[in-house]
Amino acid sequence: MKAQYKKYILNFKRPSGTSRGVLTQKETWFLILNENGNFGIGECGLLRGLSCDDLDAYEEKLRWVCENIHLGESVLLEALKRFPSIQFGLEQAFLSLKAKNPFELFSSDFVENEAPIPINGLIWMGDEQFMLEQIDQKLQEGFSCLKMKIGALDFGKELAVLKSIRKRFSAKEIELRVDANGGFGLDHAALKLKKLSELDIHSIEQPIKPNNWQVMSTLCKTSDIPIALDEELIGVFDVTKKAELLQTIQPQYVILKPSLLGGIHGCNEWIALADSNRIGWWVTSALESNIGLNAIAQFTYALNSTMPQGLGTGSLFVNNFQSPLEVEQGKLFYRKDLSWQDDLIQSLCT
Repeated sequence: MKAQYKKYILNFKRPSGTSRGVLTQKETWFLILNENGNFGIGECGLLRGLSCDDLDAYEEKLRWVCENIHLGESVLLEALKRFPSIQFGLEQAFLSLKAKNPFELFSSDFVENEAPIPINGLIWMGDEQFMLEQIDQKLQEGFSCLKMKIGALDFGKELAVLKSIRKRFSAKEIELRVDANGGFGLDHAALKLKKLSELDIHSIEQPIKPNNWQVMSTLCKTSDIPIALDEELIGVFDVTKKAELLQTIQPQYVILKPSLLGGIHGCNEWIALADSNRIGWWVTSALESNIGLNAIAQFTYALNSTMPQGLGTGSLFVNNFQSPLEVEQGKLFYRKDLSWQDDLIQSLCT
């Protein structure tokens, strides 16, 4: 077996705002395996400034994996604990190599019978007019669950946008989720949550910065809006520490991003702990290309969750890979009559 890695830069169709800044490009890396004329490919979805493996040694670690691929998947995954995005890329690559079709990693109705996954429509930060335009577009596209990034703009303006949605649609018609990306200050978080609670918000992701366990625990106990942990989970590798985090904070939900949490194995650990503590969860992509998104979607379908998932990021880039993934009426499909962009993928794999 031979292994190689390649870097790829994804370019956003338009700058996308979060509370951590405006994104115009997304760096990603691919692991490619070749054995007996077959290939396997996996995406290592590094997010600069957020991934715990955003380290100077990242490329060096990819090179080490390729040089030591003979050690096998289990040994390599154990050695990559502090590089969760490479863990996930490696899991994908081995699944891809073993599959009859290198892009059909899990046998399920999602791949074989076009069974859809309900997803949320993502509303990026921007001025009020831009956010309202996005909302109108998502509603026209048939989404019944919207997720809005908040926490970086004037809070009054963000409230006004949310109120405009609620004037038009009840909570039964449109489910509203918000994501603060840790953007609320510790002193004002409770007040902001109270104001948001008047708008029938389904949940809020990461209202305050991570590693403030006691404050977050208090917010989870007192907030009228269910709180979902996101960034809080990043960099927590030990299963005992994961259990301690959930038992201390007691959130209502956790957000699972395979590229940030150690791939399939890492997410399954969090799911088992969440289930045992009666904590809800859903899966979200982390700005991967369609190669990584495809793996996340197939893994997510196999989990049998009925909640809308956060898998609507495939259309953000001008140079994404053509794939069978298609969003229609607020659902993600794997269309059997659509194909992968063979020429571009072959260029990665040679």
